[in-house]
Amino acid sequence: MPSSGWLPPHFRSEERALVRSGIHDWPAVAALADPMLRTLAADGSCSEARLMRLRGQARLMGDLDLAPEEAALLLHAGIADRRGLASCDPHAVHRQLGRLQRGLAGSALAPVPLARLLEWIQRARSGSGRSWN
Repeated sequence: MPSSGWLPPHFRSEERALVRSGIHDWPAVAALADPMLRTLAADGSCSEARLMRLRGQARLMGDLDLAPEEAALLLHAGIADRRGLASCDPHAVHRQLGRLQRGLAGSALAPVPLARLLEWIQRARSGSGRSWN
């Protein structure tokens, strides 16, 4: 089980709600159904929309064997699932991810190499990954 802080700091309230419910890792987040997300957010201590974002991130991680930050980058770029990535033009997504990274972090982060992006797209098309759900 990951220690406290397994989610980014800006998801602190969502992490607390998840941990209170016995959810301590990404595979468990990926498996959450919509009614459970609503239940977790019902007391107002966290956001259902942010929980949905985390679930999408977890599913991308499991489906494509991505690191949390890689899955988050794809989500920020509007790619929410395997099918979306599988249907993308690699060069267009590469440009989009580069612009997004520069906008979010400036030149502090190295852009995703095209070869790495092509691996992700190939995994999306072939269906290989961790398959948590």
